Amino acid sequence: MHTALCYGDSNTHGHIPGGGGRFAPPDRWPGVMGRELGAGWAIIEEGLGGRTCVNDDPIEGADKNGRTYLRPCLNSHAPLDLVILMLGANDLKSRFALSPADIAGGLGLLVHDIKEIAPGPNGGAPEILIVSPPPMLDDLGEWVVIFAGAVEKSRMLAPAFRSLADAHGVHFFDGGAVAACDPRDGFHLGLEAHRALGVALARKVESLARWTES
Repeated sequence: MHTALCYGDSNTHGHIPGGGGRFAPPDRWPGVMGRELGAGWAIIEEGLGGRTCVNDDPIEGADKNGRTYLRPCLNSHAPLDLVILMLGANDLKSRFALSPADIAGGLGLLVHDIKEIAPGPNGGAPEILIVSPPPMLDDLGEWVVIFAGAVEKSRMLAPAFRSLADAHGVHFFDGGAVAACDPRDGFHLGLEAHRALGVALARKVESLARWTES
C-alpha cells in the first residue's frame, strides 16, 4: 500500500466555483486520482481555502500559512510515499505583493521541510511532486480587487515552479496543461477540471520510477 498526501488550498479542498460548498470526495481531484490509481493507494486530502505557501495572512489569519501546518501534518501521516504540493494561487493576492519567483521561493521552503523531516518509508524522504495551479482567467468578478495584478503573474507560476523543481531534484506537473479555472469566478476548478487534473496526476504518479520498480 502506497500513501500520498495532497497538500493544497481551496482547489484541493474542492470549493465550488462562484458560490459556496464543496464538491463530494469522489469528485475532487485527490478522489479522482485515488480512484484512478486503484486499491494499492491511500490518498490523504489536506486542502484549506486561503492557504499560502509560507505567509501568515493579515486578513484571514496565521493558520493560512502552509508552512506552519505542514510539519505536524507530515509527522501525523507518516510514513508517506508521496507528497503532492499544489499551492501558490493565494500568494498572488495583492496584499502580499509577491512575484512568481518569490512564491516559488516560498514553495521551496516547503520542499526543504519535507526533505528535512523525512516522513517517508524507513525514515527517508518521500517522493515530492509540485503541481502548478491552472492560471487565473481574465475575469475574476468580485475578486478582482483582492487579486489585482494576479492574472498575469498566475501565468508565470508554471515556469517558476518548474525551475524550482529542477533545482531541488523533485517532480513537476503543469496543472494548466490539462485543466482550466471555471469562469464562474475565474480561479477555482469546476467538476470537469477536477476530473481532468485527477486523471492526469494519476498517470504522472504511475510514471514515477519508485512505483514502477516496486
